[in-house]
Amino acid sequence: MKILVLNSGSSSIKYQLFNMPSEEVICSGLVERIGLTNPEVHYKSKNHKIDRVCMITNHKEGLEKVVKFLLDEEFGVIKSTSEIEAVGHRVVHGGSSFSDTVLVDDKVKDKIQELFSLAPQHNPANYEGIIVAENIFPNAKQIAVFDTAFHQTMPLEAYKYAIPNKFLEEHNIRRYGFHGTSHKYVSEQARIYLGEEKSKKIITIHLGGGCSITAVEDGKSINTSLGFGPVSGLIMGSRSGDIDQSIIFHLVNNLGYSLDEVNNLLQKESGMIGLTGCLSDYRDIEAEALKGDEKCQQALNMSAYRIKQYIGNYIAILNGIDAIIFTAGVGENSIVLRKMVCSDMDFFGIEIDEEKNNIKARALTEIQSANSKVKILIIPTNEEVEIAKQSYQLIN
Repeated sequence: MKILVLNSGSSSIKYQLFNMPSEEVICSGLVERIGLTNPEVHYKSKNHKIDRVCMITNHKEGLEKVVKFLLDEEFGVIKSTSEIEAVGHRVVHGGSSFSDTVLVDDKVKDKIQELFSLAPQHNPANYEGIIVAENIFPNAKQIAVFDTAFHQTMPLEAYKYAIPNKFLEEHNIRRYGFHGTSHKYVSEQARIYLGEEKSKKIITIHLGGGCSITAVEDGKSINTSLGFGPVSGLIMGSRSGDIDQSIIFHLVNNLGYSLDEVNNLLQKESGMIGLTGCLSDYRDIEAEALKGDEKCQQALNMSAYRIKQYIGNYIAILNGIDAIIFTAGVGENSIVLRKMVCSDMDFFGIEIDEEKNNIKARALTEIQSANSKVKILIIPTNEEVEIAKQSYQLIN
């Protein structure tokens, strides 16, 4: 069975075509920097590897490029779209409606749309992927896998907000958490690699355009930095992360901002873009910091500082730490940020080896020093294979 997995992020689309249940990857690729400078399409199959700079202004155009690559007469891997029996979609926010993988129908699409306001940079992109895939693959089953599912094991103390009980009981306002598919995958890989006895207490750090950090105990999520929507916690590409709620009231009551303007400010104009003035991609920020740009260096300092705060928080909750995992685009590739996060953490037994860290990992890699009591791992995430597994299981 051929299953195409689409993982639409805020500025990227990862895709993989699988033969299931063998998990053989027929082809894979990435559309990155959507809507930014020099968007790129990457495509890899057994016999071809292609990288192209294309004009891509939105996710619809990006998905159309992917399908053209799949069907190309020279390097494509399918003759007809009818060969694909299912399309598995990553959907960021499932709210209280979805805690499991589901077949997409009109009701599911309506619910995903209803949650646009809670994940405005992701759910619309996820929804767009579903709509385009329905048109391109009319005979395939469309399947939604939700980012919130892994975090359903959090205890009440972690997911409930200290506001009147009725808001949870009547309106399901609570911490949901996101990037669950990624946190689940890398924590499972760590437990296989280290053994269950040496991986009881793990902190997984997902760093990309969106960022989150999760405390994992005995393979289960017990706390995570993202909450009701994907804005809280760590500093992200264009999202603020944690902010004092009083600032929102000050912006509205004293500075004349509308609520829509505040929402746009915190979702699209803050984070690294807000701190640097124009940049959200860590590669660009690190390059400018190296040239002496003070704003870019300060943005990196703040990002690392916030991550370290959460590590300390979660070590307290876990009452110890066996391993720290860096994953996703920035976590797997940013030598600079990993070093900054793991520096001056010797009290916790965390000590990085700078030579080992000097890598952009393509496989599970240890980067701790010989003296470190805590394993520091880079584990490339593979949300796509996890989505393919869940899609296949649902169909069968």
